[in-house]
Amino acid sequence: MAAMESTGPYWKPLFNIFELEGIDAIVVNAQHMKAVPGRKTDVKDAEWIANLLQHGLLRASFIPNKEQRDLRDLLRYRKSKVEERARDLNRLQKFLEGANVKLAGILSDINGVTGKRLLSLIVSDKDVNLESVAECRDPSVKASAEELLLSAEGIISQLQRELIRATLENIMELGNQIDWLTKLVEKHMCGAYADAAKALDELPGIGIASAQVIVGEIGIDMKRFPNEHHLSSWAGLCPGNNESAGKTKSGRTNQANKVLKTTLTQCAHIACRDKKSFFYAQYQRLVVRRGKKKAIVAVAHSMLIAIYHVLSGKTFKDLGSDYYCQFNTDKKISSYLKQLSKLGWKPPASVIAG
Repeated sequence: MAAMESTGPYWKPLFNIFELEGIDAIVVNAQHMKAVPGRKTDVKDAEWIANLLQHGLLRASFIPNKEQRDLRDLLRYRKSKVEERARDLNRLQKFLEGANVKLAGILSDINGVTGKRLLSLIVSDKDVNLESVAECRDPSVKASAEELLLSAEGIISQLQRELIRATLENIMELGNQIDWLTKLVEKHMCGAYADAAKALDELPGIGIASAQVIVGEIGIDMKRFPNEHHLSSWAGLCPGNNESAGKTKSGRTNQANKVLKTTLTQCAHIACRDKKSFFYAQYQRLVVRRGKKKAIVAVAHSMLIAIYHVLSGKTFKDLGSDYYCQFNTDKKISSYLKQLSKLGWKPPASVIAG
């Protein structure tokens, strides 16, 4: 049996060889087996790891099979391209603001049909007039051609046009790459992985792209995790433990799987907007006391627990936005009546007599 510490991607070549030869190998988090400071060399590190392995003191990290590892690389590459396109869109908006072009104030998406047409018109040598803007306007856009013309007229220098043109070309190229990667994902994510992604797509706030990332990171075999709490800890979405002398110092989450954590956080933001879901009720209950960020992490934690049970073969059933209203009904009524009485409200005489 072999053991190694996880140092970036450098453990992967050795692990692939061990896996091919049928040798049992484990990868361990380097933070879990730090040696005494001042006595660290590569040789002593190897001796220390071997000594810990011999006494069974190493905790192996979760390493998926080769198929899932390849799928992970593909999905993470697509995610990085989507983030890169978002950065270029923000950069494009910065250039437009510098040129007094206010399309973002009129259009909800400057990368939409109307936005692309107007930007192509702006960077071209053609005149920006009411007739040309009307030709760029899509019928579904609420803004009129006159409003679009006012937002498109700016103080644009030739250099700014070149920068906007280069950014638009880069955004278009990234869009083509993302489309190609999406087709590649659909080609290679088949069988049980595709079924799991479709099942997660039924949850509020989770789209098919996010579901594919989640399945790629977690896998489909939930037997690797003793329960949903271990999965939450592995994903870095459960409260941390930092207690000494009976005093809790911090409950912040750990680093863990950044790709899964960021994806679930994005899904939690969307799920909180669905006013008919349990996640909306949970967010509204926590945001008042804990703040927006902590409430979002709590919702992401609940979503991951639901994901664990769905991938374990259970059917998702939304508890509904009125879930918390089912508990302590009498106490809540009494509390609300007291608050109303403080504001000057008096119950009707018929209610008092009754």
